[in-house]
Amino acid sequence: MFLQRYIDFVTDHFKSVLIFVAIATGIFGYYAQSLSIDASAETLLLENDVDLKLTREVHGRYISPDYLVVAFSPKEHMLSESTIATIKALKESLLHIKGVESVTSLLDVALLESPPMAVSEVVKNVRTLLSEGINKTMVQKEFTSSPLYAKNLVSDDFKTTAILVNLKEDAKYTELLQKRNVFIELQQKRELSKEEKKEFEAAKKAFKEYGYSTRDEVHQLIENVRSTINPFRKDGELFLGGVMMIADDMIGFVKSDIAIYGTAIMLIMVLMLWVIFKQIRFVVLPILVSFCAVIITTGINALMGLEVTVVSSNYVAMQLITTLSLVIHLIVSYREEYALYPHFSQKELLEITLKRMSVPSVFIILTSVAGFGSLMTCGILPIIDLGTMMNIGVTVSLITAYLLFPSMMMLFPKKEPVLTFDKAFTLNTIFAQIVEHHGRKIIVIVVAILGFSLVGTTQLVVENSFINYFKKSTEIYQGMQKIDNNLGGTTPLEIVVKFPETKSEEKAKSTTGSDELDSFADEFTETDNNAQYWFTAQKMETILKVHDYLVSLPEVGNVSSLGTLTKVGRILKDGKDFDGVELALLYNELPLEFKKILLSPYVNTDYNEARFVVRIVDSNKELRRDELLKKIQTDLETKIGLKKEDFKLVGMMVLYNNMLQSLFDSQISTLGLALLSLGAMFLFLFRSLKIAVVALTVNMVPVSVIFGIMGITGIPLDIMSITIASIALGITVDNTIHYFYRFREELARDGDYIASMHRAHGTIAFGMFYYSLATIVGFLVLVTSNFIPTLIFGLLTVIVLLVAIVSDLLFSPLLVVTFKPFGVKK
Repeated sequence: MFLQRYIDFVTDHFKSVLIFVAIATGIFGYYAQSLSIDASAETLLLENDVDLKLTREVHGRYISPDYLVVAFSPKEHMLSESTIATIKALKESLLHIKGVESVTSLLDVALLESPPMAVSEVVKNVRTLLSEGINKTMVQKEFTSSPLYAKNLVSDDFKTTAILVNLKEDAKYTELLQKRNVFIELQQKRELSKEEKKEFEAAKKAFKEYGYSTRDEVHQLIENVRSTINPFRKDGELFLGGVMMIADDMIGFVKSDIAIYGTAIMLIMVLMLWVIFKQIRFVVLPILVSFCAVIITTGINALMGLEVTVVSSNYVAMQLITTLSLVIHLIVSYREEYALYPHFSQKELLEITLKRMSVPSVFIILTSVAGFGSLMTCGILPIIDLGTMMNIGVTVSLITAYLLFPSMMMLFPKKEPVLTFDKAFTLNTIFAQIVEHHGRKIIVIVVAILGFSLVGTTQLVVENSFINYFKKSTEIYQGMQKIDNNLGGTTPLEIVVKFPETKSEEKAKSTTGSDELDSFADEFTETDNNAQYWFTAQKMETILKVHDYLVSLPEVGNVSSLGTLTKVGRILKDGKDFDGVELALLYNELPLEFKKILLSPYVNTDYNEARFVVRIVDSNKELRRDELLKKIQTDLETKIGLKKEDFKLVGMMVLYNNMLQSLFDSQISTLGLALLSLGAMFLFLFRSLKIAVVALTVNMVPVSVIFGIMGITGIPLDIMSITIASIALGITVDNTIHYFYRFREELARDGDYIASMHRAHGTIAFGMFYYSLATIVGFLVLVTSNFIPTLIFGLLTVIVLLVAIVSDLLFSPLLVVTFKPFGVKK
């Protein structure tokens, strides 16, 4: 009843329907402009992550500004007058940029060994490269050999130097973040009251809105830094790096790929649709429906406050696949009905087409919603958002396709389809013959494929390497590699060691007026009296052991800690360590600008802890982040002798790894839930457990093949490719439902499984092949992208489409013919 009313409405009032869709597209298109793409660090963090809370606490105790790194390889010698003048001019130019707090270069750091001086002399007269009477030979030796600066400030070959651009702290951002986080932490402990929930929503809204308003400012700051360093390229090679720059560039690549490759895919699909159908109406219809569906979905996402992140950046392509499938199957069915009933009116042909295709189409979308709905149960915001976006997208695609297709066809005069391509296309017939006569070969091939997939899946690597997101020819790759190989690594990792307070320290702190303390009364301020008691031999021994262990790891590029300064002390004192008094003197009396570089980031006496800042070599092909973090955690206990509760690993590497591991775990759980959901939908649609089992078996083939290929070829399962399983399931489910539904329809005619298989291949298979062909050729263009995740996504999608069509037209019908899940006529 409802179906007939719908058909009558869209065919009788097709002009009103077209006007409605046009208005809806215009309205939602207006809001679509405000959809934001966010690849910031905030989108890659788990809000309920304990390590995130620890990281924020640690950063609150230490100087940890956001920063950019400029890698400079001058044409002249590093310490030549022209190079020094260039660095000085570059620094002054960078300081004029809005948002830059300070700039640290080799002109600004303390020279402790040029020449070596006693600590008491160092604190009274800190020398830099711009000080008078500097011996440049000694300076070069210090820069290339000092633990403070070697492979950190300068490269081993002294041909590259780092210029650190420290950015101003955004006090309002920090304030809004803290307000929001108070409620997040409270929510984890107990249920929020009604009033607290309102305050929490207000805090989240304020934080998000402020983030929107400042995102363009961050991008502009980075662009200003780029434009500032450009005039200096005549003096040497310059590269920009830093986590903020990587995130901003990723947004740029995603936006560029959406614009360029979205247009290219559309143009190629237009060409393919023309080759297949050779009629303008059947070219315009799929493109128009896809365009309207994507625009409306994007507008809805924007109105709901959803953001496109690196996890959900491919939702447009996924929706495009679904929409094209719906429309191409409608077109193929219409052409089939026209060939059977050429004397019928346009309305009658559309009525038969819609009655035949609407039920399987609705079930395809319901099955997709069930599958994508499983993503919304994982508890990870980017994955939940992806599930929400896709559920909105496939629903909009169904509604748009079933409003626009009949309305547009009613607008067009009835015209005989051009079947030239159909008559020349014989793959469907060939596939049917293979199923009938070569069933054993199909089984052998499927078993071999599953064996290959099993081997590959065991080799799957869950990894996330930002440098490998870009082609080697791109400037961002070259810059990250330069910093990685010459300046001590890219990805930051922090280890914080908390020391138990000893009895002697407690006694020292409680003692006032002792002779020992009085002898240094002139050198220490009253508020810093405790510093001299903090730097004990036991603490320094522990710090050095941790420091040396971290340096020994092949994945580590640079380690900065209090141990670094201690090693400099050994150079200054002919192999002897700084004693507690000397370190305390440095801590208290070193000028603030040098203390911020040498001491403040690595020790906090108030919290009785030391901090180690480690940079990981991101380009190391053997790097396995999760394994490395677990190894460090274990070794600090077993080799260094620290108690588990006395140290913590924090920082961006830990947080990104936690997100990645959670994404992987959620994929396993949600994939299982998705399969259960799909099984339930097949059971509901076909009322047969046997059919549901056969359908799920067929649907697992593309998923297993993709994981197998990724494992064998070494393609990591990362934050950009983690959604490929959902795509594989979505594509295969689409084909399976169409084929099974048509097979059941054909079987009802005579009960002959073989004949029904041939008839199904001769009808519905055309739509399956045409949609796959158009999509495959379209997505092949993505392999030319400079953004590797886009390239891999295009390649894997093409493989999924190929495997899905082969599986659904060879393996699926073979299982149906063999096990006869639809029953046998008696």
